[in-house]
Amino acid sequence: MYRVWNFIANYSVLLVGGALIALVWANLDTESYRHFIHYPLWFNGWIGLDLHVWDAAFGPEAGRFETGDVESVLTVQALVNDLLMAFFFAFAGKEVWEALILKRGALRGRKAATPLIATLGGMLGPIVVFLSLASLMGSDIYDAVARGWAVPTASDIAFSYVVGRVVFGAGHPALRFLLLLAIADDAGGLVILALFYPPGDFAPEWLAVSLFASVFVYLAFNLIPRRMDRGDQTRARSTWVRLHLKWYPYAIAGIVSLLAFTQSGLHPALGLLPVIPAIPHADRAFGIFAEAETHLHDILNQIEHALQIPVELILFLFGLVNAGVAFAALAEPTWLVLGGLVIGKPVGIFLFGLVAARLLRLGLPEGMRVADLFIVGIVAAMGFTVALFFAAAAFDPGPVQDAAKIGAFFSLGAAILAIALGKLLRIQKRRA
Repeated sequence: MYRVWNFIANYSVLLVGGALIALVWANLDTESYRHFIHYPLWFNGWIGLDLHVWDAAFGPEAGRFETGDVESVLTVQALVNDLLMAFFFAFAGKEVWEALILKRGALRGRKAATPLIATLGGMLGPIVVFLSLASLMGSDIYDAVARGWAVPTASDIAFSYVVGRVVFGAGHPALRFLLLLAIADDAGGLVILALFYPPGDFAPEWLAVSLFASVFVYLAFNLIPRRMDRGDQTRARSTWVRLHLKWYPYAIAGIVSLLAFTQSGLHPALGLLPVIPAIPHADRAFGIFAEAETHLHDILNQIEHALQIPVELILFLFGLVNAGVAFAALAEPTWLVLGGLVIGKPVGIFLFGLVAARLLRLGLPEGMRVADLFIVGIVAAMGFTVALFFAAAAFDPGPVQDAAKIGAFFSLGAAILAIALGKLLRIQKRRA
């Protein structure tokens, strides 16, 4: 069910490859790297960095560009983070949507209760640790970093899965628990990004445009053809739409929604999410990364399959334009993010999971021990990808953002801790 090594290998190698190139580049020649990621592609009034923020980030050479009477500048980094990453979040959003909406979805029913409660702990724990440590460092530090409280709440689902499989084996119930937790964590991260890190003032009229496009495409190309086919065993109308129009109407709606999100005040990277519920999907889901889903031929799964390679390349670019921080930037935000991840997340997952399993009597999956729950928390402490994204969303380019990103990068060290404790606690690997 979870033979995912090819996908994970591509995802991990490209993402880490981009990140390592960025790290080496930034530490050998910080200025040229900074100029690369902030290089202006389009001075406009539509999307990108605020012109004044870009001017401060790009440095003295900003004056050599003719900016015109505009408010924003689309840089290389903004192109990746604001537009291309929308495809990554659509990829994650598809799995979250199916897990929530389908009758046998992973996040429905009693089986998901303990992972969901543990996820809540895994998000609250890092926030408490991050803000508590920041307050102990003094008001100046607290004021500078408080906006980044969400950076350590993220779990990197791919890296967590890889390490979880090394620790537990492919057939251990703790691995499925980890996947459920990671899906819920993704859903929580999307909500946090939408509510707490808007890049501009909220403009409900533009959000209405996005929702209208989604509702229209759902009614015209999904619901109405199916309703017209009632009593017709050949399903002639919905079949014609599926075979001849394919995914094109949803692509158009996605473009409209993405453009609307750039003006809505919400983060543009969320712009494709409203269209996902409008797309015809299978009546069951086999689970995130499940090989069996490659045999589903509904339009939503076809789109996911088509996006797989582009998303892998986008993650390479994401690592390249976000992970390049000079280690000289290491400072207090580094330890706050790292502490939130490697202390707050394991403790939060363990305590909330234990309350759900024992006090609320929801139980753990059969064959999973309390010790396994603690190891799951440590594995989930790797917050690399989404933590980098949150750091870029929370802080303007500069020392605080760079220091926070180093903390996200260092959190990958939780893999070593998880493997070592797995040996110490005698975790028994189980094959699929």
